[in-house]
Amino acid sequence: MNYQNKEELLVEIKKSYHLFDQEFDTVPAEKFNLHIEEVDKTPQEMLAYQTGWLNLIMEWEQSELDGKLVITPSPEYKWNQLGLLYQSFYTKYAEHSLDELRLLFKNSVNAWCNWIELLTEEELFTPNMRKWTVTKANWPLWKWIHINSVAPFKNFRPKIRKWKKNIYTNI
Repeated sequence: MNYQNKEELLVEIKKSYHLFDQEFDTVPAEKFNLHIEEVDKTPQEMLAYQTGWLNLIMEWEQSELDGKLVITPSPEYKWNQLGLLYQSFYTKYAEHSLDELRLLFKNSVNAWCNWIELLTEEELFTPNMRKWTVTKANWPLWKWIHINSVAPFKNFRPKIRKWKKNIYTNI
């Protein structure tokens, strides 16, 4: 997906977030940590993953704006250790209830959208505007935003549906 402007990106983020979040309306709170063989993540892990990534990227942004060196994905993990990074997200949010985690996720999405609102079109669509975006892929900022919000919001919807179908079938 290529966006023509900031508003298109924000509309897509909000729309895909809303559709993804709605899927959790019918997740039984007492089972949202339940692992099933057919789906690689629990609903808790899906929410923790998303909340973790959104917050991590906003930390990169704030650190760069503060003049600090940004080490991606984090000082503790290298790009070939993403599984361990994800596990750190799951652990960080493990003690939260479904409702609490959904609220944290909602607040993270709101902060994400507020951040995007403050960016200029040039910052969003021109490569190399942030040091932390300069990688082998050399993506402009909008691509980082899309790949860590819209894309997984959409990709996790079939997973959460499959998870729900399986737990309701096996009750």
